[in-house]
Amino acid sequence: MSLEAGLQRLWYGPRWLSLPLWPLGWLYRAVVGVRRALYRVHLLPVERVEIPVVVVGNLTVGGTGKTPVAAWLARQLTLRGHKVGVVLRGYGGRVLARPRVVTPASDPAEVGDEALLHALRGPCVVVVGADRAAAARLAAEEGAEIVVCDDGLQHLRLARDYEIAVVDAARGLGNGQLLPAGPLREPPGRLERVDAVVLTERRDQRGRTVEPRQPLVATARLRLGDAVNLVSGARRTLDSFGPTRLHAVAGIGNPGAFFDGLREAGLEIVAHPLADHAALDVGALPFPADKTVLMTEKDAVKCRSFASPEWWFVELEVGFERAAARELLAVILERAGLTRAGVHIG
Repeated sequence: MSLEAGLQRLWYGPRWLSLPLWPLGWLYRAVVGVRRALYRVHLLPVERVEIPVVVVGNLTVGGTGKTPVAAWLARQLTLRGHKVGVVLRGYGGRVLARPRVVTPASDPAEVGDEALLHALRGPCVVVVGADRAAAARLAAEEGAEIVVCDDGLQHLRLARDYEIAVVDAARGLGNGQLLPAGPLREPPGRLERVDAVVLTERRDQRGRTVEPRQPLVATARLRLGDAVNLVSGARRTLDSFGPTRLHAVAGIGNPGAFFDGLREAGLEIVAHPLADHAALDVGALPFPADKTVLMTEKDAVKCRSFASPEWWFVELEVGFERAAARELLAVILERAGLTRAGVHIG
């Protein structure tokens, strides 16, 4: 069992399993509390940029559907006629001291897989940088009217106009402990202080594991769509792959969700889970290069230059209940001062 798989089992299993790590979790909680207090009393500087900022983040480490929700929001704002800047740190790429604009031709080893994914979806201004405030300013210089920060809930130096926390509705907050005893970056009470919580579901569920009292709560259904060929761009439905045994690759925060979705679609797969943001090297692939392979879109951007004709990525579709989406967008636009007649949901 890999270290990452072992931690997932620990964090999302019975609380007593992590008991030896609780003191470290308490220490982490104290550090988080002191850091937040320093920002609150302005002993650490908070920087505001000249355009509105919406932060889409999470409390847990990886695997909540944060990037698909951020991409959905960027698209909805674009449909409303606004020039959107998407700002990320650039995980999976090189740490950049100065912010950098990402284009569809950028190297994922330089800018990170999620940033390139946003750039390929377009037409947003995508900027990566360890300093999210500087990245947001660059996005504004490039013409953005509003910034959607993909991750950054804990990047308190960047002032924000609206906060959205994304939570996996099935896994919730795990064992409720902070790192390293659990998956949390901040105490569970942080959910009561954000502006909205988006619960992501990947299948029919009978109840929620998280019930925040304070903010707006919306549910987003994540489902697998068509498969798209990495070489030709051809599309086909998942059921068209028939009974053939396939290889499946996922280098995301919760690879099991991808594999479960493929199995629920009736496919027989050999699963190859990878660490989140794991690099794919043509000389050391974890799957047979000459076989039919299904992968996430996030993994596909890392192997476009050496893809086989039988490699496909599977689209991930995000669906909000219309009334909840309308309310969420209306509040964001009002808070950002960008309200226009009507809120179109595309």
